[in-house]
Amino acid sequence: MTAQQGRSTITHRSSTGLLLVLPALAFVVVFVLVPFVFAIGISLTSWPLVGAFRFIGLENFAAIPGDTAFLRSVGYTLLYTAIVTLPILVVGYLMAVVVRANRRGSTLLRTLFFLPYVIGLSTLSFLLVLEAQPGSGAVNLVLQAVGATDGQTAWFTSGPLATALISLLVVWGVSGLTMVLLLSGMQAVPRECYESAEVDGATWWQRERDITIPMLRRPIAMSLILSVIGSFLAFTQFFVLTQGGPGTDTTPVVLAIYNRAFVQLQVGSATALSLVLVLVVALVTATQFWLLREKD
Repeated sequence: MTAQQGRSTITHRSSTGLLLVLPALAFVVVFVLVPFVFAIGISLTSWPLVGAFRFIGLENFAAIPGDTAFLRSVGYTLLYTAIVTLPILVVGYLMAVVVRANRRGSTLLRTLFFLPYVIGLSTLSFLLVLEAQPGSGAVNLVLQAVGATDGQTAWFTSGPLATALISLLVVWGVSGLTMVLLLSGMQAVPRECYESAEVDGATWWQRERDITIPMLRRPIAMSLILSVIGSFLAFTQFFVLTQGGPGTDTTPVVLAIYNRAFVQLQVGSATALSLVLVLVVALVTATQFWLLREKD
């Protein structure tokens, strides 16, 4: 093959590769980059939802440090993230341990464990509205049967009670995804490692601690990153169950931004808060990747 033919072949392959990625590139430009640039423009205005707007520069961003309502929502989001992140990982890990062996019924259990995630938090939240009703909901009836309450608890009229119930709902609803991520890693661990440990007399916990968990570093890291991002962007369960109440006791960041835009009709301010949230999530994600990276 001559040099000219080689260059022609390389050029042809480059053109083919460009054509293949062009649809994805167009999608990113139209649905990510253009809206992002538009959002930056809106954040620099006093844009109401209805009516004229004017350019105000960085005033929306300058007002954020003094925005007590937004800062309270940030604090609540951090609290909520701290409450649910570790239980999601632990419950998902235990689920994966139960179903990783090909015993009879393992397939059924995998389906049952993953089903809440497939149903989605929206549907689960609407179901919980019914099941948490005082006197008639299943939650209160079960707790009354075991003597924990009198069956008349109004869960969503108390910030701590509402947070506890929503946290339990989320842990149950999304642990199935963590189970799938960890299960894929567990099935990739060579069986010889466990057999050698058994010959050496290692207990079940020693095998999990010294073999399984170290080899699941990447799936665990991915699970934690997804859990934290999901908690930072939590909206559906709070919007359906509490509307941020009572008062603002259960208002996460995304719900606060929603209220700013569509209740208070301050789209410019809400967009500025959204951009700050995007930046914070990106920084938190990058930090998690760095902390949980594989080390030689």
